[in-house]
Order: sequence, then C-alpha cells, then structure tokens
Amino acid sequence: MAFPHRDSVQRAVDLLGVLLVPDPDPTAVARVLHSHGEPDVSLSESDVAELRAAARELREVFAATDVASAASVLNELFAAYAGPPRLTDHEEGYGWHLHVDAADDGPWGAWLVTSSALGLASLLAERQDVPGGLCASPPCGKPFAHTGGGSPRRFCSSRCATRERVAAHRGRIS
Repeated sequence: MAFPHRDSVQRAVDLLGVLLVPDPDPTAVARVLHSHGEPDVSLSESDVAELRAAARELREVFAATDVASAASVLNELFAAYAGPPRLTDHEEGYGWHLHVDAADDGPWGAWLVTSSALGLASLLAERQDVPGGLCASPPCGKPFAHTGGGSPRRFCSSRCATRERVAAHRGRIS
C-alpha cells in the first residue's frame, strides 16, 4: 500500500528547511506552500513567526532517536494542538481526507503542527520506526523523512552524504 500521508510529511520537511534558518523569508515560505498545493499565499511577518515556532516543535520529532521518543513528541503535539479527527473535502481535487486541526481556516502554526504530526504519526505506525531524522552532516542538520524502504538514512541528501564521505576519505589519507 502506498503511504497516504507522504505529501504532508514532505511538505513538513520542505517547510522546516525554509523556516529553521536565522531569518526566514516569507516569499520562500509561501513558495514552498504553493509548491505543495496551497493557493497563492500572502504571509505576514507574524504568520512566518508562528510557522517558525511550529517548525521548532516539529523538529523535535525528527530529532528523536528512537520510536518511543518520536511517539511521545507526537502525542504531546496532538494533545496541545489537535481537535477531534474529521473528514473534509474542502480542497478541490484531493477528495475526502482526514484532518485533526480545529478548523479549516485556523492559525498557520496549528495547521502546520497538526497536519504534519498526522503524517509523521502515520509514517511511524506504518514503518514501526522513527519517521525521520536530522542530517548527520555537521554543517547541515536539516530534517528528512524516512518514507522509503531500505537502510535508515543518515543524510538529508546525496550531496551531504558525498561531502561527508569525501571528508572522511581525505582524513584517512592525510
């Protein structure tokens, strides 16, 4: 079975990538939202600050080193942000889907936490493993999701993995 919440998990990873930087650019955040199907979005500085605070909380899921810790963080996020589960078809082209946020037009931060936590929790339950991690490359540290099979990932991209392999090789021949 295909993982049904893959899009919300990848959206979370992409948003954390633009929100967890020293001075998040509202245009970059809006561009990521648009690339994940949100209609034209205009974000205020306070919207970005709210999303950034939510991203910091979600980062803890990716930082979890074991399943129990990841589940604990997700449960804390659900307790703090989620409302009762409900089915909605508000998004044209998506059909009926599950929501755990309080309202379709609620605050950006609550939406990011609840929609991402739902996807990450589904991924954890499906794989019975942590849903993601933080890049092992010291200068990077970006979050990534474990959505495929195979060995657990250590790096967010092949670029970071290659950089670390080359550095390790150069360290051995020095």
